[in-house]
Amino acid sequence: MAKIFVYDPPTNTMYTFWREEEEAMPYSYGTTLRVREFRGSSRSTVLWTTTTAMEAWNATRRTYGRGIPVGYAFKRIWEGGHGLQSQHYAGVAFDVGQRLTQTQRNEIYNTARNLGVWGYVEPLSMTPTWVHFDRRYGTPACGGTSGYPTVRQGSVSTYVLILQDGLNALGYDARYLDGKFGPATLAAVKSFQRYAGLTQDGIVGCNTWKRLVSEVVGIGQTPTVVDP
Repeated sequence: MAKIFVYDPPTNTMYTFWREEEEAMPYSYGTTLRVREFRGSSRSTVLWTTTTAMEAWNATRRTYGRGIPVGYAFKRIWEGGHGLQSQHYAGVAFDVGQRLTQTQRNEIYNTARNLGVWGYVEPLSMTPTWVHFDRRYGTPACGGTSGYPTVRQGSVSTYVLILQDGLNALGYDARYLDGKFGPATLAAVKSFQRYAGLTQDGIVGCNTWKRLVSEVVGIGQTPTVVDP
């Protein structure tokens, strides 16, 4: 049984679901994406994604018209396996088609790119044995087109889930893992900023994200990780 947070960007609302491994992910089309497929190699009993990522998946799956095997989707940041500010940790990225032929992967790639529902479809030259697409959201705090957006007290998102998860794993008690940036998360951010020699404003922008992810990605589950 997995606890699944689903953030809805248009309404700024976080929903919570409970699903068995063989059940469909919330908001996914039919049984085209089961919980175990979205989980991939993650061992977490807590997962998260967004309604917009699920809608993009639905459009891609319907248009492609056949099964799309998922190799990697969700990971918690302390599990690692991806880049420092990977969208996989936000639950909005998919690496698919590892077991398919190159012709099939090309078709999935073209489907995803032509639909225009994904924020990013990685060029095939960068993914020789898989197809990557993600439905990131927000303006990256460090500029450019990738990375995490600035979050602050009052923010609600899967990026806040990443923040809380990272702080908890490092021993800065954000207390919760709920995707809602409240007073406990604020206090934990300021404690981390003090330790890191950063401005203690409680705002998680470019410098705070860079320092946090550099310390937490791939460190493994620590005793202070929160699993609600």
